[in-house]
Amino acid sequence: MSTGNSLSGRSLPRWAPAGFVAAGIAVGVATGAASGLTSKVQWGLIAVVAFLVISYVTTSAVENKRQAKDRLATSVIWVCFILAVIPLFSLLWTTVSHGLKDLSPDFLTHSMAGVLASDQGGGVYHALIGTLEQVGIATVIAVPIGLLTAVYLVEYGKGGLARAVTFFVDVMTGIPSIVAGLFILSIMLMAEIEPSGLMGSLALTILMVPVVVRSTEEMLKLVPNELREAALALGVPKWRMILKVVLPTAIGGITTGVMLAVARIAGETAPIMLLVFGSQLINTDPFNGGQSSLPYYIFEQYKLGEPPAIDRAWAAALVLIAFVMILNLVARGIARWKAPKTGR
Repeated sequence: MSTGNSLSGRSLPRWAPAGFVAAGIAVGVATGAASGLTSKVQWGLIAVVAFLVISYVTTSAVENKRQAKDRLATSVIWVCFILAVIPLFSLLWTTVSHGLKDLSPDFLTHSMAGVLASDQGGGVYHALIGTLEQVGIATVIAVPIGLLTAVYLVEYGKGGLARAVTFFVDVMTGIPSIVAGLFILSIMLMAEIEPSGLMGSLALTILMVPVVVRSTEEMLKLVPNELREAALALGVPKWRMILKVVLPTAIGGITTGVMLAVARIAGETAPIMLLVFGSQLINTDPFNGGQSSLPYYIFEQYKLGEPPAIDRAWAAALVLIAFVMILNLVARGIARWKAPKTGR
């Protein structure tokens, strides 16, 4: 029996892809050095092209063109994945390397009260409280609205009203955060309302609702219709079927969507600048007075331009990234915990 490829009778060894990568890197380095190219990006692009060419030509010669095309497509996918991941790791590395300098327990438990831009010390405690309160209020408002809207669109929505709701949800998904801030600001000016964390939360709610609606809608559509039909066949009212069958089945995906929506609004700066005005002091009351937030704190400190202030901005950026990553990990954990269990 032949152990090679079933079409050509021959196949490349398992280490062939690694060999193609090494050959591509060698060609890229040699070509870049010989041509006098100073940019490592150019070296990398030459290496990528060389890797793809070597992979295709070698596979065509040893196996066949069908396998070569398959390997080329796989290689292109891997190259695109790596090119997408490189900026992410570069961002994380830059933020961690700069942010760890000032990150400490004191940084997390102190505010900027009495700290000048050129002074060492200070912390992000007041901004962390502001972010937690503003995002928390926005979540409490947006999640019920988004969840009920999605249930209506999937379970009840028909005709012109459902199409109109879907259209406006799609439009709201693309609204810039500054527009949501201006909308709430116009209401504040007409009603003579003072800036507060609540006003910022209302703008964040506008940004969060369409994300919750879209993610929840997709999760509800994934629930098998057989479950709905079985519940209705037993005489269960539709509202009870939705409450007891549909939502528990989709709760893992819904929770993940909510957490991703929270992560999306946690980094917004423009609405906070317009509606909350920031503060150097600790303000635990989101209904009165200015509040800071992590994104606003980063902008504020970096704008000052002093080395200590810039270090604090990097540390706050690291805290914000950690906050978003924790939310995503929590979402994944809840999704796995609540995932439907299939019996053997």
